[in-house]
Amino acid sequence: MRQYEVTFIVDPVLSGDEAKATVNAYADLLKDAGATIVNIDEMGLRQLAYPINKRNTGVYYCIEFQPKDGSIIDKMELSFRRDERIIRFLAVKLEKYGIKYNEDKRNGKIGKVKKKEEKKSNDSRRSNRRSDSKPKSSAEKKAGA
Repeated sequence: MRQYEVTFIVDPVLSGDEAKATVNAYADLLKDAGATIVNIDEMGLRQLAYPINKRNTGVYYCIEFQPKDGSIIDKMELSFRRDERIIRFLAVKLEKYGIKYNEDKRNGKIGKVKKKEEKKSNDSRRSNRRSDSKPKSSAEKKAGA
């Protein structure tokens, strides 16, 4: 079965409840058309690469789904274009590598955050390097020059 992913940017002026209501409206649209929702990912408020409609930020959402047929894509894109709450959107068909990547990302295999112990050991190594290189006195600087 084909799997699609639609990523869209919601206007940041909306409250959190209004933004979630927007996402739920599109999820319901997909469910009503018989699509199976695989995952809904809220990526949060992010900086835009360039201003769009005098906005510099936007709330990013991504919905992965498996439709019965491709006709829902056209209907969904049309509703995105008509909706003033949506700044931009992009719908793509996922290939097998994209599906695998998204599964691994959801399962925590990709994009893991460093553990606190590893971070502390890296910080202690950096501080040891700084203490090894002592500043030279003015006499040593004159002799070296």
